[in-house]
Amino acid sequence: MATESLKLTVEHLAAGYGAVRALHDVSLEVQSGEIVALLGTNGNGKSTLMKCIMGLVTPVHGSIVLEIDGVRIDLTRKSPQQIVSLGIALVPEGRRLFPRLTVKENLLLGAFRHAARNAVTRNLALCYEVFPVLRERSTQLAGNMSGGQQQMLAIARAIMSAPRMLLIDEPSVGLSPMLVHQTMNVVRDLKQQFGLTVLMAEQNFHEASLIADRGYVIVHGEIAVHGSNLRELQQSDLVKSYYLGA
Repeated sequence: MATESLKLTVEHLAAGYGAVRALHDVSLEVQSGEIVALLGTNGNGKSTLMKCIMGLVTPVHGSIVLEIDGVRIDLTRKSPQQIVSLGIALVPEGRRLFPRLTVKENLLLGAFRHAARNAVTRNLALCYEVFPVLRERSTQLAGNMSGGQQQMLAIARAIMSAPRMLLIDEPSVGLSPMLVHQTMNVVRDLKQQFGLTVLMAEQNFHEASLIADRGYVIVHGEIAVHGSNLRELQQSDLVKSYYLGA
């Protein structure tokens, strides 16, 4: 894991699909070593923002800048391959594993980034340490694993790329409450043990609030609330209405 000074800044971002606008004037930032939660129910633009950061969707206007040790890099001018090479890894919604490949083969594919190739053995050992079940099932086909195990594999595959920053899109989807809690604990542990920087899109406010340093709430493609800490976010009338049942 890298220890450079890191900052991701999104400013006035607008994006969509054809005539359908999914994001409107979105601004946020993620600092080194933070877990930042991007909260919102389905269809409010969380995944679109993640895809913009990864270069999978081209913004209509606005900027996405990654700053590494004071050097600013405009991500809107980079391809997905170049963005991955800069050290940003995505754990996509739905996990998107290779079901007919084994656990180990999926992990090794995660080490495609040039900077990670010389550290394959070390990172594989790290993944097996963090996720012991993956060592036990290293020869099992990914498609035959449970949903929770597949989520662990998806996160570990991203870790194999030795990322500077991890984007996690809807990690709780399709998991039982117990597995959601376990997944969130893993994300928290990655931050605490390795100083990993995380932007996590999530609709489960309660679980996300247990591990996030701060968060944003996105509604209809716009940032409706920003809490500089979780207590501030919890005091928002919108959060109380949407997520806390108040």
